[in-house]
Amino acid sequence: MSYAAVAGSGPQQSAAERRAPAPPELEQSVSSTQSLIDVDSPHVSSVPSDFESQSIKTDTQAERIEREMEDKSRDFEAKASRAKERFGEGKKRGKSEAKKDAQFLRENSNNPVIVGNAVVITALAGVLGWGAYKQHQAGQLDWKVAGIGASAVGLFAMADYFVSKWLFQKYPPRE
Repeated sequence: MSYAAVAGSGPQQSAAERRAPAPPELEQSVSSTQSLIDVDSPHVSSVPSDFESQSIKTDTQAERIEREMEDKSRDFEAKASRAKERFGEGKKRGKSEAKKDAQFLRENSNNPVIVGNAVVITALAGVLGWGAYKQHQAGQLDWKVAGIGASAVGLFAMADYFVSKWLFQKYPPRE
């Protein structure tokens, strides 16, 4: 036998029994101490007419924005001090490397490979710069021409490296 057959075989319910129970009612009481807002008291304030156009509408919002600004200020100051420290370290390292390079150039100022490289690089830079200037004036300087110039510099640098390496075997630099 199914559950439906068993449930249907029992006694029949009246209409009142089939109805859902009534929801509980809240007790209504009228209190004589019911408070009304006194509009003349100082705790009630009126809102200015430009309230909606104000960017900061409450004291809590103003305090939060002020705290956020202070946090950002502290973060900025911390980042600035870290950057200043790193800059100081980089500046010291750069100065020491520049001194080493200057000392190397002073010691090797009569080395024909170094002198030749300086002359050839200066001449190449002048020729490429003058050519680019002339093409710019003629309105012919574009990315294709700049790419050809960059390729020429790359090929020259590669050739100069191998030629200098070979010449440094004959004329070694002082260290």
